Amino acid sequence: MKPVIFYGVPSGCSLASVIASEWLGQPYHLVRIEMMDKWPAQFAQVNPRMKTPAMLTASGDSLTESLAILQHIGQRGVAQGLGFEPGTPNADRLASMLSYLVTDLFAAFAPLWKLYDAGIDDPTVKSVLRKYGEDAVRVEYAYLDSLLADRAWLLGGDKPTVADAYLFAIGRWAEYHTVFKLEDSYPNVARYMRKLAADPAIRFAQEIEKNGAARGNGSFQGHVEISQLDMSKASFTSTLAAA
Repeated sequence: MKPVIFYGVPSGCSLASVIASEWLGQPYHLVRIEMMDKWPAQFAQVNPRMKTPAMLTASGDSLTESLAILQHIGQRGVAQGLGFEPGTPNADRLASMLSYLVTDLFAAFAPLWKLYDAGIDDPTVKSVLRKYGEDAVRVEYAYLDSLLADRAWLLGGDKPTVADAYLFAIGRWAEYHTVFKLEDSYPNVARYMRKLAADPAIRFAQEIEKNGAARGNGSFQGHVEISQLDMSKASFTSTLAAA
């Protein structure tokens, strides 16, 4: 079967898995999850924690968490420079960078997402969460800005890795939460984000996220409904078997 990526909208970190799949250039399907609506019950068979991203691999296994999914794609994309052979120093560097992004950087936004999701009315609580989140985000962006001062990509070199896909997906959150304008505060991160925003795969992924329709490089084989998936074998039903 072709891999299936479950991505959440709006503005989910799962955008990274879509970007990386386009960069990989191998056939895949997408399942769209509207995170603000009632989630389909069948999704619990893919990820019991009811979170995106999630993935059904080509072998039919369920894979969850951005770190695991991006490492999986990276290992399939060694030839493209998306990842590196396991056990090599570069693979260790990529694992370290992904770990930083999915822990420290992601966690910095947690108070701001709490404000967004929880509908907190208490002005004191809102003020504390806002300040705590903004301060944490600024610390991480200062680190990233210094890191990108002398390199084009997170790990250096002349090609992006799956880590760059993830940083784009969550790097946009600072302006989404109106913490600051990148151009005014962190010019190296701003330059980096501008360059990525012009990438065809990222333009495709953002259009998919926005309205569910876009033309990619030919790897994307279309959206499927979760009801069309045979979860017992994690394979497509007969209506999609020839897709």
